Amino acid sequence: MINLENARKRMIELQVKARGINDSRLIDAMLKIPRHIFVEEAMAGQAYSDTALPIGEKQTISQPYMVALMTEMLQLTGSEKVLEIGTGSGYQTAILAQLAARVYTIERLRPLALKARKALDSLGLLNINMRIEDGTSGWDVEAPFDAIIVSAGAPDVPRQLIDQLSMGGRLVIPVGNQLEQVLARLTRGADCSIAREDFVNCKFVKLIGQFGWNDENI
Repeated sequence: MINLENARKRMIELQVKARGINDSRLIDAMLKIPRHIFVEEAMAGQAYSDTALPIGEKQTISQPYMVALMTEMLQLTGSEKVLEIGTGSGYQTAILAQLAARVYTIERLRPLALKARKALDSLGLLNINMRIEDGTSGWDVEAPFDAIIVSAGAPDVPRQLIDQLSMGGRLVIPVGNQLEQVLARLTRGADCSIAREDFVNCKFVKLIGQFGWNDENI
């Protein structure tokens, strides 16, 4: 039987630290959060492998390194109000909840949202608000956000999300076609300008919704 705690430690050493992720708060969060509770019980032994895994509804839990990279790109210090688009399994949500003051997360698929909520509640994470709906338009009544993370690939960066960034806020999102995207970070300047930085190529499930992939562009 696999020792899941040891597997989690190996994941951090070989998949996270070895690839240049060195944010100590992030590493501590990933050591603390049991990734295996966010996948089906039959797949618990694969939870710490270097790959994305299916979670149902044609969705996936992202590769551990990708979770680490996207989180590090948000540059969280602990006081932030964060919006997550695409709750999925809830694993990324749990990591964010360890690193930010408040997390607002949106999932369009009810079965996934309910399973994620159950897993998050089992960890006693009390700083998470969740909604079940199209996340591509953001959460305007709670805006602005210091950081926004999108866990699905978009054809373009939704303007609605950019508009919900606070001054100095960061938006991390995969952008590209349906086969491959680039992981981008957009930062809102004090003069309301938007600076974009592109990091690595990646492949995510499609961001489905009014301002993502829809019947008009799929």
